[in-house]
Amino acid sequence: MNNTIPGPDGQPRCRWSGAAPEFMEYHDTEWGYPVADDRRLFEKLCLESFQSGLSWRTILAKRENFRKAFHNFDFNRIARFSGQDVERLLQDAGIIRHRGKIEAVINNAQRMQELVKSEGTLAAYIWTYEPDPKDLPAPQTASTSPESVALSKDLKKRGWKFVGPTTVYAFMQAMGLINDHAKGCMIRDRVEAARTGFNRPE
Repeated sequence: MNNTIPGPDGQPRCRWSGAAPEFMEYHDTEWGYPVADDRRLFEKLCLESFQSGLSWRTILAKRENFRKAFHNFDFNRIARFSGQDVERLLQDAGIIRHRGKIEAVINNAQRMQELVKSEGTLAAYIWTYEPDPKDLPAPQTASTSPESVALSKDLKKRGWKFVGPTTVYAFMQAMGLINDHAKGCMIRDRVEAARTGFNRPE
């Protein structure tokens, strides 16, 4: 099966970008571009954990609600959330009202504080797990990798929750550690150029 479809401009894009109206802009402007900003990285890890068992369309449609509910994913503020905040969020119809996942975000914000103290930044830590492109399978044929398994294992050892290998692999695809745009997708070369010019955080 062809892994691309024509976009609104007639140019080929990853097939999944046409599955929902919200996907095209996300595909063209965000997915796969390398990220070094800790807030964005933390946000994505949190949203991927919320997606577990659900569709990305559900999460993307609610992303602005999540940002409002979690103070734009300021991990220092979230780390101070109390049981009252959990109850408040469980009443927020704009997000996914799952106690375990809400509590995981608060826990992970606290673990994030610890990680920043030991590693400097989340970005510097995350990017040490970037796979060698030569070792990657064909685009969009894998749901985990040795690197996502290793990163998941280390995050769990540090006390993070809802960070399984599949969740972490989706995070790595989205944040540009992997260029998983389909061969032939017009965005693949743009992402590769962005990755080539990207200064890996240290």
